[in-house]
Amino acid sequence: MSGALDSFFGHYYRRRPVNATFTGVHMFDDALPDWSPDGLEALDDEMHALTRELSAAHPAPSTARAFRDDPQLLDADLARSFLETQLVESASGHGVRRNPSLWTGEAIFSVIGLMSRSFASLDERMENAAARLGALPAFLQNAMTTLSDENVPRPWADRAIREITGADVLLTRGIEAWLTSDVHTQGAEARLRIAATEARQAFTTFAEWLRSLPDAPPEALACGPAMYDVLLARGHHSTRARIDLLADARRRFSAERARLDVMARSIAGSWAAAQEALAGDVPDPDDFFGTFRRVWDECHSHITSHDAVTWPHWPIQYVPIPAWTADAAPYLYYLYYRSPAPLDNYSTYDYVVPNVPETGAREFLRAWNNSVIRLNHVVHHGGVGHHVQNWHAYHRARTRVGKIAAVDCASRIGMLSGGTMAEGWACYATQLVSELGLLTPLERLAEQHSRVRFLGRAIVDIELHQRTMSFEDAVRLLTDKVGLGAAAAHAEVVKCSMFPCTAIMYWLGSQEIVDLRETLRVKRGAAFSLKAFHDELLGFGSIPVPLVRRILTAPED
Repeated sequence: MSGALDSFFGHYYRRRPVNATFTGVHMFDDALPDWSPDGLEALDDEMHALTRELSAAHPAPSTARAFRDDPQLLDADLARSFLETQLVESASGHGVRRNPSLWTGEAIFSVIGLMSRSFASLDERMENAAARLGALPAFLQNAMTTLSDENVPRPWADRAIREITGADVLLTRGIEAWLTSDVHTQGAEARLRIAATEARQAFTTFAEWLRSLPDAPPEALACGPAMYDVLLARGHHSTRARIDLLADARRRFSAERARLDVMARSIAGSWAAAQEALAGDVPDPDDFFGTFRRVWDECHSHITSHDAVTWPHWPIQYVPIPAWTADAAPYLYYLYYRSPAPLDNYSTYDYVVPNVPETGAREFLRAWNNSVIRLNHVVHHGGVGHHVQNWHAYHRARTRVGKIAAVDCASRIGMLSGGTMAEGWACYATQLVSELGLLTPLERLAEQHSRVRFLGRAIVDIELHQRTMSFEDAVRLLTDKVGLGAAAAHAEVVKCSMFPCTAIMYWLGSQEIVDLRETLRVKRGAAFSLKAFHDELLGFGSIPVPLVRRILTAPED
């Protein structure tokens, strides 16, 4: 193995210990990252040195064809691109030097990462949680020092304050519920309780400090076109210009929005009537979890009967959210399907879902209706979408970056480069099941609305960050043209502003997969196989789809 690549991965886990926990590397489970001013300066120096080392050991090839023959060459370029995008973010107003939500997310999920998976004994995980909580006062003091010279955008501060509310719930009711979950020593319990109390006070102080900060000007929400172009070219390995992508997204958005209206009139009379019909088709509250199982089995049977993709035996079960994180979850970036840690061992994966509440069950079930269960929680996440893609990445990827890049971490995936494959494939999967005849007419309509939604988000992503669309106009586009509720649209734009060039990856990835499929269908003619294409694509792991496209369409030597 390459020494330069070993150096990179050693750096990745050591400098990002919370990412390491979620990836299944547990030697840093008691640590938090050093984001103090001196720590960040040292981190930048280390990333510059690693970039030079990787370039010397594995120079970038002149053609994409070389990547197919040399996995280490591909790994090195992906590692370099990660370092380059991290350095650009570090030098901008969109990293930890200005965004308090990155600090609160890292702090909270450093503990949730230990609470939510039984990869070690409860005692060991509690001891590490106590160590991380014990380090939190100093960590949040560093946050105030690092952020002190910058005005913080108010939407980012508000998100951080909301997350702190979740932290308070987690570190009180959550910790107490966790302590009753299994056998542990009294010493670990005592240390955990003391550390949780001190961490709560540190969070309270940080929230008060955030409320006192002056608001940054609106333009601080945008990263600017120069940074966006680096993220697009090096993070997603896209060779298309930002302006070209925006024009394409706008054209497709208009066409897909018009198609949605036509389909809605044909199927339900109107989009409003269709929404009501979708919301009204609810699962049996007495067999809520059984509904997930039946829909999953139906999806699995349908895909395998059509021989569309290799769907391995990797069991999944839909279970209630653990009591120790359930109450805090609504305040946090809490995922029902969080990618399994690729370097941990699994027998059956737990997909966590809220219980049907005793009060407000009707509205809950309307939100968790049968269409949402099928399209979102089975197809997109727990079935042929993310779960199948993760298996291929973990077991078949030839590169180490391809195995770990799309791991769900504290606030986002581990590496931007994993996004177009992970989210692109999951969005493509809903289109695929529609093509294969699995969906009802109303579900096909809901899937069509999803296309409109991720095209709208792509437009917002580009326009907000190139400063041709205001925050308020972005919210209006998502409410008036896409049909999101006001709160959901606001939350989407906040997330988009925090993580430039991320919202685009759903459309960019899925469209690149469709385009590549049709290119290879023509190129290979009668030899083309849908299953072989899907398996070949997924076998690259979580790496940029535009790069896979260049590799697979490069001329033969």
